[in-house]
Amino acid sequence: MNIAVIVSTYNRPDALKKVLDGLLNQTRCPEEIIIADDGSNNDTREMLNPYLEKNDILIHHVWHEDDGFRLAEIRNKAILKSSSKYLIFLDGDCIPSRHFIADHFFLAQKGFFFQGKRVIVSKEGSHDFSFKDTTSLFCLLQHVFASRVSNSHHIFRLPFFPSYTTSKLSGVRGCNMGFFKDDLLSVNGFNQEFKGWGREDSEIVVRLYKYGIKRKEHPFRAICYHLWHKENTRIAIDQNDELLEQAMASDAYFCNAGIKTMNL
Repeated sequence: MNIAVIVSTYNRPDALKKVLDGLLNQTRCPEEIIIADDGSNNDTREMLNPYLEKNDILIHHVWHEDDGFRLAEIRNKAILKSSSKYLIFLDGDCIPSRHFIADHFFLAQKGFFFQGKRVIVSKEGSHDFSFKDTTSLFCLLQHVFASRVSNSHHIFRLPFFPSYTTSKLSGVRGCNMGFFKDDLLSVNGFNQEFKGWGREDSEIVVRLYKYGIKRKEHPFRAICYHLWHKENTRIAIDQNDELLEQAMASDAYFCNAGIKTMNL
């Protein structure tokens, strides 16, 4: 089964480079990496050029002009660019653990999407934190004892621990999720009515539930390390909350403003 990782980013090439270095040094590498760029300036393109030219793994840079926060739309464009059966969504400031792709591959199951977990790296720790830190339990424990990470129970990889399923909406985190591409296409992808930060991940999960897809989790596999960033502006949160409530109240799983209505 081919796997693509869709990495969303906006004007943070230093963090994106750390994420790419992690994805290119996996125990099981993805077949594709697609950078879903929500309008970054040329600094991101310049950082990406060596990766786009020299790696055996297909790396694509999908970009649109900066017209505010349009994460749903750029993710849909990245989905269309992908040729893989299984899609992992990862934020461009979330460094994958060494077994990240292998764990997603193992946990992928038809009829489910996978919700991954994250360890949060503090502001003080984020500058120097890199993929190399994630490969050593001793190094990670040093970060724990220095209070440079939280959600630290996820640093332990316990493959024997069972996965579990849930139908709740809380805890949805778009920074680490895995889907079968066919399922995303069946619900018409992300709802591009979402403008500004917030709730687009929860809304697509609501529609996947209505379509019959369940949620799978594992607290000790497929972990990423979320670097600190300033809190996103919530100027559109009331409007986005209303869109989420509409999705919850409706019986429909297919959104109108999704992939199949895009003009590319």
